Amino acid sequence: MNSNDNYHINRSNDGFPVYELVDARTDSKVVLCPERGGIVTSCRLRGIELLYLDRDTFLNPQANIRGGIPVLFPIAGQLVNGEYEWNGQTYRMKNHGVARLLPWEVIETNTENEASVAVALHSNSETLAAYPFEFELRFTYKLQDGILYIDQQYKNLSEQAMPMVAGFHPYFATEGKNLAYGTDATRILDYNDKKEKPFDGTLNLETMVESAALLDATRPQVTFPLAQGRKVKLSYSEQFRYVVLWSVEGKPFVCVEPWTALNEALNDKEGLLMVSPGHTQSLTLNISCE
Repeated sequence: MNSNDNYHINRSNDGFPVYELVDARTDSKVVLCPERGGIVTSCRLRGIELLYLDRDTFLNPQANIRGGIPVLFPIAGQLVNGEYEWNGQTYRMKNHGVARLLPWEVIETNTENEASVAVALHSNSETLAAYPFEFELRFTYKLQDGILYIDQQYKNLSEQAMPMVAGFHPYFATEGKNLAYGTDATRILDYNDKKEKPFDGTLNLETMVESAALLDATRPQVTFPLAQGRKVKLSYSEQFRYVVLWSVEGKPFVCVEPWTALNEALNDKEGLLMVSPGHTQSLTLNISCE
């Protein structure tokens, strides 16, 4: 099978226009919905569907999608009272930022040696009311050899340095929630009591209401078991310093979320990526199934 026979992109409508990236040789498919925040709704790698999706929330344009891989920008997590202060002015922003709430534009597709779709999001009056920086985001979702690559570019179009947090919120379908995570992190921040604790590599999300963040990992990757004896591996740019783990009682998923900074970064000014005027912050996230 040559490359032209192997890689395809199918366009269809699933409540919203979607793009299906196909890697036939490895039995891998990724579904992207640009209109719903540039979200990946399905990620089948080497014959195994990795993601959970609540279709009712996906199909309701007024709902926050519970599932898939939402994009987090320019914050990850929450702000106290939904507010932050910057340069003496107070702004309001919803949980996880603005990017997941807006339609993205498809700017390029490619089936030569890969199946990829590039999408873009530009600042507008709605984003500027919550985040006073002009920006252009360009993400390329690439399926190649059974691996999903998400290449990200965050360009600052403002005349001042742009503070930002980047993150993703993948919902992985799983049968159990007491999982061992392959990471060199030794400590977590438990948001249930807001205390730092030792981490021995295993965390039972079944009994936790709030999330926990891996704090001190030095290797930019994490692995964890999925169904059928498979293991998911996330590898990412070193700027993703934290991985947040979360679930909901009674729901068959765990969220394993790479973030560049923690909750409240725009308020406490800790861990922010500062992008100079006219410059671009480039990041990567790769997802594979072993």
